[in-house]
Amino acid sequence: MADDGNGFRDGQTGLIVRVREAEPAVRVWRERFDSSARAGVPAHVTVLFPFLDESRIDTHVSSSLADAFGSHHIFDLHFERCGRFPGVLYLAPEPDALLRRLTEAVVDRWPEAPPYGGRFTEIVPHLTVADGQGDAALDEIEADLLGKLPVSSRVSSVDLIAHHGAMWQMRASFALRE
Repeated sequence: MADDGNGFRDGQTGLIVRVREAEPAVRVWRERFDSSARAGVPAHVTVLFPFLDESRIDTHVSSSLADAFGSHHIFDLHFERCGRFPGVLYLAPEPDALLRRLTEAVVDRWPEAPPYGGRFTEIVPHLTVADGQGDAALDEIEADLLGKLPVSSRVSSVDLIAHHGAMWQMRASFALRE
């Protein structure tokens, strides 16, 4: 399957928690400095990427995802600070343990789909704002964001997205338990 030039390929899927409330604070920066935003992915915290190839997503997988996420309660997230990886600025969700549990629930069921393809040993939930930038640019973005925080969000579902052509599209949404 073809790579779109941003490292994404057709049929690739991911599981995300949308953070609509963060869009006003991060939209401009993400559109400039996050290739996933330009490819149609909203502000989000990744639960699992990459997940299964879209050709493997059938009613059984969908039902299993619904069961896995439906066993977790709705929860609130707060974003009060930024964090960094090399070349990356992100909003840090608090508490992050509940997001980690969502990831672990999927990986327990599909161990062949480790987070980020197994490149990292620790799960660090985050909302990427800018990627591939130097410290000066990240400092500027962080200064702007700090004036727009805190942001709070209620997490009530996990979305399955799939990559086609140059864009990501939502395929399904799985509700958490009340």
